[in-house]
Amino acid sequence: MDEFRLAEKLMGSAFELIIRDTDKTRAETMLLEGRNEIKRLENLLTEFDPLSYTSQLNINAGIKPVQVDAEVYQLIGRCIGLSNLTQGAFDISVGPLKKLYNFKNESFTFPEKSAVKKALSLVGFQHISLRDDHHVFLKKKGMHISFAAVGKGYAADQVKKLWQEKGVSHGVINASGDLTVIGQKSDEQPWQIGIANPDATREVLCYLPVENASVATSGDYEQFFMRGGNRYAHTIDPRTGKPVTGIKSVSVVSPGAELCDALATAVFVMGIEVGIHFINQLPKTHCLIINDKNEVFHSRNLTFKHAEN
Repeated sequence: MDEFRLAEKLMGSAFELIIRDTDKTRAETMLLEGRNEIKRLENLLTEFDPLSYTSQLNINAGIKPVQVDAEVYQLIGRCIGLSNLTQGAFDISVGPLKKLYNFKNESFTFPEKSAVKKALSLVGFQHISLRDDHHVFLKKKGMHISFAAVGKGYAADQVKKLWQEKGVSHGVINASGDLTVIGQKSDEQPWQIGIANPDATREVLCYLPVENASVATSGDYEQFFMRGGNRYAHTIDPRTGKPVTGIKSVSVVSPGAELCDALATAVFVMGIEVGIHFINQLPKTHCLIINDKNEVFHSRNLTFKHAEN
């Protein structure tokens, strides 16, 4: 059985699609169909095209409801559900807060408290109203939603579904290190997913064996700043408006990539103790957390092994 690959920048990320198959023509056709599906979803969800549903919702925030595709409507509904489940730790309306922070600036300064307070007033999944006939209304002018925290995962789930319907039995969708796998790598071995060392991303800290599931990592590898001995991540707590401290990375394993994406962000915000307790309540879902002292914590029943140094 041979391995066939397609790599392309999609959704602002480096995607690599991998299929193991005996039929080269079939595999290459499936790779192209997978890429086209990701492009289709990128066009639906992007913030950078003024005609996309996301842009139209943001432009009309506080003005009028916008009718969206059934697929987008359902995705927004699931995002609101995840916000409820995580008590606001995950929230697609966090955009106004993100605009206040620049994590690549050497001379970082915290935004004024008044600016944070104003941005917080525009954040909150409870201000997203799902109306009849696939209409969605962002209730406050200045609201800004983004699918950055779930879009890649949703695309990976859709490609996996497409491939499985067409008979693909061994495959990987890699979205900049967030992986969704179909079946096993071979008939005997699961796929081995490496979790990067947050301080040296080319080094693998540990491996997770994964079969027919997804892994997503939320990390502050490149976007963070130090202040008063504290390391602040680029992840913002939608409830307080402040950057998260104490964690370098969170990896979540679950049956779905969209869920993994959202939960990795949520657990990052929740913190180690609350996050692990939360994950332990969910079926077939696990997490691995690396704190700012490079200590590893994990939910119960997670199988992993430390990399050989």
